[in-house]
Amino acid sequence: MRDQETYVPNDEPDTTTGEYELSERQALRRVPGLSTELTDVTEVEYRQLRLERVVLVGVWTEGTQADAENSLTELAALAETAGSQVLEGLIQRRTRPDPATYIGRGKVDDLGSVVLAAGADTVICDGELSPSQLRNLEQRTKVKVVDRTALILDIFAQHAKSKEGRAQVELAQLQYLLPRLRGWGETLSRQTGGSGRGGGAGGGVGVRGPGETKLETDRRRIRHRIARLRREIKAMSTVRETKRSRRTRNAVPAVAIAGYTNAGKSSLLNRLTGAGVLVEDALFATLDPTTRRATAADGRVYTLSDTVGFVRHLPHQIVEAFRSTLEEVAEADLVVHVVDGTHPDPQEQVRAVREVLAEVGADRLPELLVVNKTDAADEETLLHLKRIWPEAVFVSAHSGLGIEDLRATIEQRLPRPAVEVRVVLPYDRGDLVARVHRQGEVLSTAHLPEGTMLHVRVNEALAGELFAYRDTAEPVHTAR
Repeated sequence: MRDQETYVPNDEPDTTTGEYELSERQALRRVPGLSTELTDVTEVEYRQLRLERVVLVGVWTEGTQADAENSLTELAALAETAGSQVLEGLIQRRTRPDPATYIGRGKVDDLGSVVLAAGADTVICDGELSPSQLRNLEQRTKVKVVDRTALILDIFAQHAKSKEGRAQVELAQLQYLLPRLRGWGETLSRQTGGSGRGGGAGGGVGVRGPGETKLETDRRRIRHRIARLRREIKAMSTVRETKRSRRTRNAVPAVAIAGYTNAGKSSLLNRLTGAGVLVEDALFATLDPTTRRATAADGRVYTLSDTVGFVRHLPHQIVEAFRSTLEEVAEADLVVHVVDGTHPDPQEQVRAVREVLAEVGADRLPELLVVNKTDAADEETLLHLKRIWPEAVFVSAHSGLGIEDLRATIEQRLPRPAVEVRVVLPYDRGDLVARVHRQGEVLSTAHLPEGTMLHVRVNEALAGELFAYRDTAEPVHTAR
């Protein structure tokens, strides 16, 4: 995790949007038609995701038709973020997905006709497919089939930049791939050694022996790689825990910015701190957490951390692989939950985010709901959201509207130091005065001949250092 706890120089612009990183991302694009992949998808051993012209398929099992359409619209946005062109979107009403073909065997032929008429080369399903569903759909449609989980993993792989982020994404991809490995054709009999007592497809003179199939070899290598990645991620998470413990030891409050993907978390961080994080109108534009220092009006220092965005039905492989990063949210003192005010169903976004936060134990933390993009939302929608969430703060990270109110609200919600005390610090102890302003809450200041008199609230550790300079006429108060 990039963790830079330094002030932004005054000669820098107030907000930046990661222009260099954005131009770098847009500089190279996949060129269709140059791949040498096998055209027969049943003989692909390692399925490299290639999204070009796609047809979307969803199964509507619960909720309203609007819910099903919103889910498919989000799938379309995910597909476009991955670099594909969406041609058609189909929804089937069922009590549950078909265990063999996802959409029902009778509808697979209809899907094949739509794929043929549209000239599509990929089908994306709005759900996680089992290996058998994946195989059956590809055999019937004769094109590549990708599920929602693989699509999100592909986007994560494109956008991860830090060493830890790339390792987390690779771990999630391998966990997804392991149960879906397929051998050559349908025989699964290609072998690296012999095939035992009668030879077989991979046997022959001089190579008979126990052997193992190519599929088994691949699975073993993937398991070894998964174990190695888990060790690497654990080592990298130790570094982050060390930084976090240093902030805790220095009594620096931590604020985590969480929310649905593309809700404007990075834009908000840029507005509040001038962090210069990449901003792009795309899902999962930034994956690597960024922590920046901010100063409250009373002089206290706190940190603001941007986190990975969430989405409905976030793959469990992602949650597991990014658990060490998401736990950064669970260690915060306040969660700033950003909501897209222009989204058709913001309440569903909030539910999905809270579901993931609960998985990492962050649902017990104080939450400040922030509705973003108010400059683009219509007045009727904003009035409706204000009735639903009367305690929320409404802002626009793009225009800056409401940012100062948000900053003040965050500072009000920061944990208050536990001990209230009056001290008189000699003028040669400017270091203590600076620490009090940085770590504590200064209630009043007065300059006396013998030194600076401060009425402050500080943590217990700092209160112990100030004990020798306390104003004996005033009692020490401890917050309960």
